[in-house]
Amino acid sequence: MLCFLKGMAFVPFLLVTWSSAAFIISYVVAVLSGHVNPFLPYISDTGTTPPESGIFGFMINFSAFLGAATMYTRYKIVEKQNQTSYFSTPVFNLVSLVLGLVGCIGMGIVANFQELAVPVVHDGGALLAFVCGVVYTLLQSVISYKSCPQWNSLFTCHIRMAISAVSCAAVVPMIACASLISITKLEWNPKEKDEGQRETRRDISAMLDCS
Repeated sequence: MLCFLKGMAFVPFLLVTWSSAAFIISYVVAVLSGHVNPFLPYISDTGTTPPESGIFGFMINFSAFLGAATMYTRYKIVEKQNQTSYFSTPVFNLVSLVLGLVGCIGMGIVANFQELAVPVVHDGGALLAFVCGVVYTLLQSVISYKSCPQWNSLFTCHIRMAISAVSCAAVVPMIACASLISITKLEWNPKEKDEGQRETRRDISAMLDCS
């Protein structure tokens, strides 16, 4: 197992590179196809309509696999370190791994169930991915502090905890904003504004007549 782990250092790098490429390529294709507004669209919006939906689904599925591989590798490393010099209960490391894998399953759900096709399932997968991912990073930061200074420097621990704190702070407004926004379509038709204004005027007129 240790010989296998020696060759796994490239996996976290590949995870970040591949995931970033998935978001960027999907965004570029969606914008060039005229499916989304180029100014800060939702990530899910850039993976809803073909052809970018196929690219998004394939690349995020592979990102979920890379994420699971990274987390399992981290789990085995911490397990071996803990056997060498006990610093934390093994259950803590196992719970962290399980939550991380659940987050990866959430990523797979997001990739395979498009935002407009099955929004409830899509949003549920996104919630799993974000919440479990944030808790995973927080638990790993705690493990880093417990294994300091033998296996981690204090500076590394501070960096990991800072990332965890930013992630925790970001997930709260993300959930709040998502619960307030109901998305039914990506493209806006200018005629809808005129029709909506006419309906509003009719409603006001009806209310005045009744009064």
